[in-house]
Amino acid sequence: MTRLGDEIVAEDVAHLLGRTGPMWSHFNGAHIFLTGGTGFFGRWLLESLLTANQRFSLECHITVLTRNIARFSARSPHLSGNPALHLLEGDVRSFEFPSGDVTHVIHAATESSTKLNADDPQTMYDVCVEGTRRALALAREKRVSHFLLTSSGAVYGRQPPEVTHISEDFPFTPERLGIRNAYAEGKRAAEELCRAASRPDAAGDSVHTTIARCFAFVGPHLPLDIHFAIGNFIRDAIKGEPIK
Repeated sequence: MTRLGDEIVAEDVAHLLGRTGPMWSHFNGAHIFLTGGTGFFGRWLLESLLTANQRFSLECHITVLTRNIARFSARSPHLSGNPALHLLEGDVRSFEFPSGDVTHVIHAATESSTKLNADDPQTMYDVCVEGTRRALALAREKRVSHFLLTSSGAVYGRQPPEVTHISEDFPFTPERLGIRNAYAEGKRAAEELCRAASRPDAAGDSVHTTIARCFAFVGPHLPLDIHFAIGNFIRDAIKGEPIK
């Protein structure tokens, strides 16, 4: 029996592909390396990539880095069993590079836990920075055509109440000595690594990098019991409790 959540995912992905059809030819025959493909945000990327691969006969392959293959396979068997997908187990800061060619890297791995940000800011920062450094090293070695970093709106710092929309050149930044800013500063440093990698080195080589500063999302796969406000609202509503 198909679950309601599965139907919503299928409808949303179909809507996405219906609006972006011509763009997918860029991935014909590609080998995409995706970090962070097993989290809330990454699984949506993976759902879209795998569905587009089949819908448009792209004949591309996707390697996903995960810290625990067995856990991901149990949670998302419809993804892990896809013949176009290969799972690579490892830490984003030190993973072994896959064999063969890689044409695109999507670096979406991050720790977004507010508890980790408060209790172990060093690990939070290292995952952002050293993970990006490792992903860029893969991109250089494989001479990929495109590298995408999913950054965060946190790089802008606290949004003043009078500002309704943030532009890319928004001048504010996180408070430098704030005790809970490891995530924001880690993302800022990751962006700087991408900027540096996009400039030609002594040999004239560079990585074509793109940065997407992501803000807030809602949809299937969103955890309802951690720090995402909208998830907490939905949880409270499902339980018939006051929305806090």
